[in-house]
Amino acid sequence: MDNTKTSGLTRRGLLGALAATAITAAPTFANAQGFLRGAGDIRRIAMYNGRTGETLDTIYWIEGEYIAEAVREINMHMRDWRTGEAVQMDLRTIDIMSGAARLMETTEPYLLLSGYRSPATNAMLGQRGAGVARESLHMRGQAADLRLRSRNISQMASAAAAFNAGGVGRYGGSNFVHMDCGPVRTWRG
Repeated sequence: MDNTKTSGLTRRGLLGALAATAITAAPTFANAQGFLRGAGDIRRIAMYNGRTGETLDTIYWIEGEYIAEAVREINMHMRDWRTGEAVQMDLRTIDIMSGAARLMETTEPYLLLSGYRSPATNAMLGQRGAGVARESLHMRGQAADLRLRSRNISQMASAAAAFNAGGVGRYGGSNFVHMDCGPVRTWRG
C-alpha cells in the first residue's frame, strides 16, 4: 500500500520553482561534451526574434526530460517568419545553443536571425546569392544563425565548437554564428 501524499504541484509550477532557485555552475570547455550528454540538471534557452519581435526565455529540459510545452514554444519561435511554417526543431541544435550560452557565462538572449527555413524560403534566399546552401540544415530544423551583443563571433563559435557535436560557421561580415547538429565541421563565411 502506498501512503505517499502528492504535493499538487504541476510540472509548470515545478519548472517555475526550479527556475527561481536553480544555481548551476557553467561547465568549462574541458567538460563540454559531458554537458551535452546530460550533465546539467536544467537546460534553458533565451532568444529574441528581431523579425517578429518575439522573446523566448524557457527551461526546456529538466533531469533528462525535455518539456513538451517548452519544446513547442521553441519550435514556434524558430519558425520560418516569412511563411509562418514551424517544424520540430532538432533538439540537439537547441542543446548546443544552450550549452554554448552556459560556456560563455551569459544569460543574454540570442538574437535569432534564422532558425527553420522552408524549402521555398531557402530557394528564394539562394537565388538572391546570399550564400545559402542548397541542402541547408535550416530546412530540416537542424540549424540556427545567431548573434549576441555581449560576445563576438569568435567567442560564440569557440563555445559551440567545444561540444564537437555539429557544424559551426563564423560569418564575420554579417556578424553571426551558424550552429547546427549536422556533421562536425567549421568554416568561415
